[in-house]
Amino acid sequence: MADWQEVFVPDTPLLEIVVRGSVMYLALFTLLRVILKRESGTTGVTDLLVIVLLADAAQNGMSGGYDSVTDGVLLVGVIIGWSYLLNAVAYRWQAAARLIRPGSLVLVRDGQVVRGNMRRELITNEELHTLLREQGVVDLDQVREVRMEADGRFSVTTRTPGRLRNDRDERGGLG
Repeated sequence: MADWQEVFVPDTPLLEIVVRGSVMYLALFTLLRVILKRESGTTGVTDLLVIVLLADAAQNGMSGGYDSVTDGVLLVGVIIGWSYLLNAVAYRWQAAARLIRPGSLVLVRDGQVVRGNMRRELITNEELHTLLREQGVVDLDQVREVRMEADGRFSVTTRTPGRLRNDRDERGGLG
């Protein structure tokens, strides 16, 4: 016979669940935002974080990691709440958006590698050239710009055929 009180009455103090969920969410968000930007692929960091934490929190609540379902439901609510709050703050305040949602980073500009940005993201020349070959680019002179986007993907903008860096400089463009 099921003990319904054990299933639905929290056995962990509710404030402890809120604090634990908040600390884990914010710590993982910070680590993923700072360290693993390019590893997140096409899923945004916050999306990835929510999926992983929700799966773990829900699993613990369903499997008995907690003695009550209420503990798991509250933790899921805390995780969703933080995700919503960070997205709302980023939407409302541009300064916060720069911290919460990283901007794109220029890796190549006008055929020249931006070494500092490559070093900061730990991208090797071989990785860059592999990326360019995948885009059909064989020479850096063909590249107007390569950016690492906020979600970790790369975008490549090439020059129009026949327009090399020297043609652009002679007309008074950027150089």
